Amino acid sequence: MGRGLIKVFEELVKSVMSDDPVHGYPHVLRVRDLALWIASKYKGVDVESLEIAALLHDIARSNSIKSSDHALKSAKVAELLLKAMGYPEDRIKLVVEAIATHSYSGGREPKSLEAKILSDADKLDALGAIGVARVLMYSAYVGRGLEGSIEHFRSKILKLPDLMKTSVGKEEALRRVKYVIEFIEELEKELSMFRSR
Repeated sequence: MGRGLIKVFEELVKSVMSDDPVHGYPHVLRVRDLALWIASKYKGVDVESLEIAALLHDIARSNSIKSSDHALKSAKVAELLLKAMGYPEDRIKLVVEAIATHSYSGGREPKSLEAKILSDADKLDALGAIGVARVLMYSAYVGRGLEGSIEHFRSKILKLPDLMKTSVGKEEALRRVKYVIEFIEELEKELSMFRSR
């Protein structure tokens, strides 16, 4: 099926998902690129199925507001689409598992290499400078202040390197989390400058 099928999914996701920079189409493209980058470091990856999974991993998420188990809903949508297109059953299972297990909050463990790569790619997009920008954009969207953002960094974002499933993802997560830590430390320093008055 090849690139033609990938193009179809790119256009579908672009038309269905919003431009929301936190969980919309821009996020999907970044996750896809990260997944393909990680995959390039490993042998035996079903790259086409991985790319489809990355493109569809948030297809059932309507916006940044947390939806109930968007990973399972997105996996179901992907399964229906791929069956309708006559995609091979064994590869559909691969795509569905990767999408169903990618989410931090879903609590499901990815088993295939493709699922582990997608999980890592999604988490990497929450780290580094992009991760900081995403947290701050989300905070503005939901009315969360700077202190609430710091709490989110500490309770979720800083834990992501420990959740990585591939050595390549882990190494990149450790590099990116350093920037997040530096940002939090500087933000806390600036916020506390005049609190003693």
